Amino acid sequence: MKINNFRPQGVNPYKNQMNKLDNIEKAASKKRDVVEISSEAKELQQVSSYELERQKKVDDLKLQIENGTYKPQPKEIAKSIINYYSK
Repeated sequence: MKINNFRPQGVNPYKNQMNKLDNIEKAASKKRDVVEISSEAKELQQVSSYELERQKKVDDLKLQIENGTYKPQPKEIAKSIINYYSK
């Protein structure tokens, strides 16, 4: 008795390997990095009213210095420095 077809027909190991590589490439292309910003971080990014008030003070001081009307108070400055470093 002679058996001619002992291997299954239509199986190509090279084609199977290429299909595996294609599937891996498709899966890799679907993956993407995603960055999510929390609501707390979004709130921190917004300009607060404190910052706006501070900027207004700075602008007023700049204007006073340019006009020559700024009069520094040395005693108040000294007290502030002492309070800052004594903490």
